[in-house]
Amino acid sequence: MSIYKKLFEAKKGVGTILKDSKNPFFKSNYLSLNGLIEAVENVLNENDLVLLQPIINGCVRTEIYDIEDNSCVFSEMQLPNITDPQKLGSAITYYRRYTLQSLLGLQAEDDDGNTASKQVNKGIPTPKRLTPEQLKSIPTSEVLSSLEIVLKTYSLSDKEKEIIMKRIKELKK
Repeated sequence: MSIYKKLFEAKKGVGTILKDSKNPFFKSNYLSLNGLIEAVENVLNENDLVLLQPIINGCVRTEIYDIEDNSCVFSEMQLPNITDPQKLGSAITYYRRYTLQSLLGLQAEDDDGNTASKQVNKGIPTPKRLTPEQLKSIPTSEVLSSLEIVLKTYSLSDKEKEIIMKRIKELKK
């Protein structure tokens, strides 16, 4: 049996994958890398397919090998130029998840698809601005937590980092 037939059989065995993690910053659910691997690895192995995810030449590469004939299919994404190890680790995890999901053509359960499609149909909503009184009513701990998450999660310019770090210092006084 060809690797493509085996992948077809494996994909039929996977089914819908439920989102298993929460993102408190965006108040949304997502499918974690561990949840995705847990959902697909046994089915791949049952079809004599092995999943590997090496980093090669600055790319996260997801490979699925047929152990019977050594054929392989793969998907890869170039990593951004990130020097912070924590941010790089987050990018690697993200790219591993999405190259695997893409390679197998899998979709996670979409718990907010209707909301997203409504926004697309209506156009981009105009962000609401908070009044100074509303801003003051947000607990300092929530603002600090959100700013720290932004610093750890996103690839920011030096100027953006400087602004956020300055604001964190002000809030900690």
